[in-house]
Amino acid sequence: MSRTLYSLIFILCMPLVLLRLLYRARKAPAYARRWHERFAFGGDLRPGGIWIHAVSVGEAIASAPLVRQLMQRYPELPITISCMTPTGSEQIRKLFDDKVGHAYLPYDLPGLQRRFINRLQPRIGIIMETELWPNLVHEAKAAGVPMVLANARLSERSARGYRRISWLVEPMFAALDWVAVQTQAEALRFKRLGVKEESMLITGSIKFDLQPDPHAREQAAQLRSSWGERPIWIAASTHAGEDEQVLAAHKQVLVSVPEALLILVPRHPERFNSAAELVEAAGMPLVRRSSGAIIAHTDQVFLGDSMGELMMLYSCADVAFVGGSLVATGGHNYLEPAALGLPIISGPHRYNFAEISELLEGAGALRQVRDAKTLAAAVVKWLEQPDEAHRAGAAGQTVVQDNQGALERLLHGIAQQLK
Repeated sequence: MSRTLYSLIFILCMPLVLLRLLYRARKAPAYARRWHERFAFGGDLRPGGIWIHAVSVGEAIASAPLVRQLMQRYPELPITISCMTPTGSEQIRKLFDDKVGHAYLPYDLPGLQRRFINRLQPRIGIIMETELWPNLVHEAKAAGVPMVLANARLSERSARGYRRISWLVEPMFAALDWVAVQTQAEALRFKRLGVKEESMLITGSIKFDLQPDPHAREQAAQLRSSWGERPIWIAASTHAGEDEQVLAAHKQVLVSVPEALLILVPRHPERFNSAAELVEAAGMPLVRRSSGAIIAHTDQVFLGDSMGELMMLYSCADVAFVGGSLVATGGHNYLEPAALGLPIISGPHRYNFAEISELLEGAGALRQVRDAKTLAAAVVKWLEQPDEAHRAGAAGQTVVQDNQGALERLLHGIAQQLK
């Protein structure tokens, strides 16, 4: 009954859902394409194999080591990856080209999810992190498809939101065949929401199993060598309301370190132009990655307006600020700069990666700041004290290395479900 009510509400809200899609398409035209896939028509579906759902860019990148291992271990099983966003779609194709099938996941209505599952006929469904939908899980279970929640994470804030609609989500969580959860704290949250204790294993985060791409590091070395001997810091995955604080901080950094260069990488591509306008309004000479222009010694900001190059741009920097943390977004992946040996700065809003950020902070690899002034002070300190910055970066790398192994535990659990 609860799922029926949810589906009815979803149907009534569909005009608003479509209007929102049109609104997003004004800023990101890719949202206006491939609409039929959102209604379970078309798409590059490869039946009879492994289906992975990675909602957007971050989940697609996190799934990459898993997908590569599944290709090696089950070459006879085709892999299809679904997502929800154009940026996620672009990342999937960039990572895997045509080696995997790919489509948008349909809207969460029973008939659409049933059609999707019937067309795909997967041996197993693997949902990355926490992208669960009641009708999706129900229709997969009705079709006899084992459902795995991989690299599962659940902040206390998200858990509180789920508890408000426990009448809807508890049957969904209880229906999961296996949950590979990142931490003990998150396991307890999942249990309170209905996941069976015997269906759950604390595996750690597969993001610790990140292996920096040697090609990206070579590319970064070539790019940086063309910029001369300049101190460089990066503000990665920034959001609206955060770029302004980062640019204010960079102005203060330039007072102490006049030759410093900021690499600014907005989280969403539809904000690339508005970020460029903010830089220009701040009176800072700017070069955009997309222009292909060479940075002059007078340029102060390099805008990373490209897709799939974040790790390469991290590799160009001496110090990393991880965005989504000076605004109430919850922070982004701190392990990417940690794996590269960069000292890390975060704002106070880091609930999406609370345990990971606390590990890094405890090791001395991460510092928390609260505003533009304290961000500038942290950047200047590490730029002016490279030995201390190197020690912090090395501590972060050690944290990453000491916590690896989650991928192998996840693959073992998937193998059990495929029997």
